[in-house]
Amino acid sequence: MLRKIITGIFVVALAACSNDAPEQGAFGTIQVQAWSHAGQQAERQVIQDQVTRFNELNPDVQVTLTFIPERSYNAQVQAAAIAGDLPDILEFDGPYLYNYVWQGHLRPIELLLSARLKDDLIASIIKQGSYRGHLYAVGTFDSGLGLFARRSKLEQAGVRIPASPVEAWSAQEFKIVLKALAKADADGAVLDLKLNYPGEWFTYAFSPVIQSAGGDLIDRKGYGSAAKVLNGPSSVEAMALLQSWLQNRYVDSNLDDGAFITGRVALSWVGHWEYPRYSKALGDDLLLLPLPDFGQGSRTGQGSWVWGMTAEGQQAQAAARFLQFILQTDEVLAMANANGAVPATRSAIARSKLYGADGPLHLFVEQLTEGYAIPRPQTPAYPVITSAFQRAFFDIRNGADVQTALDKAVAIIDQDVADNRGYQ
Repeated sequence: MLRKIITGIFVVALAACSNDAPEQGAFGTIQVQAWSHAGQQAERQVIQDQVTRFNELNPDVQVTLTFIPERSYNAQVQAAAIAGDLPDILEFDGPYLYNYVWQGHLRPIELLLSARLKDDLIASIIKQGSYRGHLYAVGTFDSGLGLFARRSKLEQAGVRIPASPVEAWSAQEFKIVLKALAKADADGAVLDLKLNYPGEWFTYAFSPVIQSAGGDLIDRKGYGSAAKVLNGPSSVEAMALLQSWLQNRYVDSNLDDGAFITGRVALSWVGHWEYPRYSKALGDDLLLLPLPDFGQGSRTGQGSWVWGMTAEGQQAQAAARFLQFILQTDEVLAMANANGAVPATRSAIARSKLYGADGPLHLFVEQLTEGYAIPRPQTPAYPVITSAFQRAFFDIRNGADVQTALDKAVAIIDQDVADNRGYQ
């Protein structure tokens, strides 16, 4: 069972060695241990600076921050949980929340945060951080997924440029766009799907394809089965269309992660985090467009790294003060400016040059607030769901029969749900 079986995990010796009793320094300061993922350098610098500022402003509380490699983050959380060495504050990828709650690793935080702060958070942050009637986590940013484009290339190809999700290219129109762009391209590869990215990217980036077609990763009415949803006709047709892009060689393998900024492709299917790099490279030639509509409207991935408090942590009040601090408007904007992400609060969005009503990234806000963003399934089965979908995507990418690949994913997901008695 997923809850107990941990493979390929090693325990790392970290500063947060024991939380059995409240830890105080020589002068009575409260010691709070926090883990954060080692993401982009700019993100690491912001959170390190935030810890420094918090510690200077709160001499009675000292937060010690440890960065954990992103690719092994969940494995190390599980290892630390087994060893009883989880920190007081834990940052983690939002979709893992439901499994962590089921495993007993997190505590509710709704009573530890101010009503004013909770009212300022955008709805997608609250929705992502809530499970079975309680709030367990909050993020300082949310995410957006779209198509970054070179305006000049689209204009040269004479294709329509959609201005909003309502105007998104249909899947068939997108195929025409790819063909038009390919005519003026040396090797015909005009689209970057970030195939160089690992793991979770494939679920985040491409589950919106099947959701836009009317399918999903699992039936969200009870979360009991993925049958006829993940492998239904609409999902199969949508993934077959995506497979055709690969087979027609419209997709750059992007091994150097430079396909878009070097001009090899005109379109990049990616999230908000690439905006700083892309904007620097392209300037005014950069556009942000919605993903194609596969039949039921354009859809986008949603979710972010979030902050929660561990059940075994002994410093709940002090930890809550730190979360309140990093969710102040200036702190939210500091992180959003560093990683290009959607600010988590209304007050920060209103002040953002990127995400305000006239900002170049306002599309991401529109998607999050007007029903185009779909959170990943809110079930403890999510780690198995995403793993199964990633396997299916890998097979489809390599030419496997789409129906067969999705049928296999459904079998894995349904078996896991059954083995865990529906995660009740």
